[in-house]
Amino acid sequence: MKNLPKTRTEQILSVMPILAWVACIGFIIDGSSMVFSYGSSLINPEAAKNLYKGLDLYDLSKHNFWHYTLSVVLAVTISGIKAWSAFLIVGVLSKFNLKNPFTMEVAQRLEKVSIMLFVAWLVTMLSNLHNVWLMETTDGLHGPWLSGEFIFMVGIVFIIAQVFKRGVEIQSENELTV
Repeated sequence: MKNLPKTRTEQILSVMPILAWVACIGFIIDGSSMVFSYGSSLINPEAAKNLYKGLDLYDLSKHNFWHYTLSVVLAVTISGIKAWSAFLIVGVLSKFNLKNPFTMEVAQRLEKVSIMLFVAWLVTMLSNLHNVWLMETTDGLHGPWLSGEFIFMVGIVFIIAQVFKRGVEIQSENELTV
């Protein structure tokens, strides 16, 4: 049989795991770079002026080492959660099959991704609350402000997971009626 040309969907799905791996590795590099920069700032406190991607936490590090450390830990944790989420997406894409797309395994993996994104949102909000508290108690000192776009992604991924679960149910019902 001839090799049929790939459909657009097949082409996109063949590229997506590569993009997910790139995202995973990028988030790992982000978190690792911040840890390395933090370690450098322990040896040379001036390094906190340009911690990572222009982040200046020098004044915070001079004011209170523990709040400085907490700010860095929260930012690194979010990068780690993003990396883990991207890795989970690689797993979803590796189990995805266009001939039988609705499987319980894919639906469960999608739910795990939505849970990890929700955890990332919670940690982001915790970090931002810490920043608000720092600003109120230290005359404007704060850590990195993090965006909370995760809650939107959580909703989308969770809905997709539920659609997949319903697809599995419909497939099962159809197999029973044949």
